[in-house]
Amino acid sequence: MVNPYHLEQRQTLDAIRDHLSTAPEDRDRLLEWTASYRAFRAEASDFLARHFQEICTEKCFRSRLSACCSREGVITFFADMAVNVLVSDDPELDALSAVLDAPNEGFKCVYLGDRGCLWRIKPIVCEMFLCDAALSAAFDGNPDASARWEALKEERKRYTWPDRPVIFDDLEAHFLAAGHASPLMYLHNSPGLLRVKQKAGISSPVDR
Repeated sequence: MVNPYHLEQRQTLDAIRDHLSTAPEDRDRLLEWTASYRAFRAEASDFLARHFQEICTEKCFRSRLSACCSREGVITFFADMAVNVLVSDDPELDALSAVLDAPNEGFKCVYLGDRGCLWRIKPIVCEMFLCDAALSAAFDGNPDASARWEALKEERKRYTWPDRPVIFDDLEAHFLAAGHASPLMYLHNSPGLLRVKQKAGISSPVDR
């Protein structure tokens, strides 16, 4: 029996790859759309590497104690997948397909390999999740770093939280207009996020 989590991930990955292979001119367009978001992700990744890499690697990854990367517990948005496909090469994407085709008999996320996450730009939920222990260890006596982290969390909303036009919504709408639907399109499927959009008076974006 096909694992439902793997199935929806694989179908979404395939749909994005297929679209870009049949409409290659769209790649440059989407890279331009996502440039600001990708710059934000690079800045957040650099910050996390400087302040948390050693803490998280030692306390969680090597010890195998962490629930952060739990099996089938990682939420991936459609936009997460789209951005990662845009910046990844075929061997990297083939590796994602391969792990989704195989049973996950462990207790960790299917995307977690021996050297860390298999995504080039990992899902935003994964990137921005930090446990209280890690926050305490990294920010104790470092108010500037703590303030920068709070600023990064606020900046994240500019791209993901649909109380205003955001790139996560735009990407979903773009692929829907091209005939590709996915259960990972939470900004069009989630009742909670749809209420956020309705309350803010945000309609589904038209294809630009």
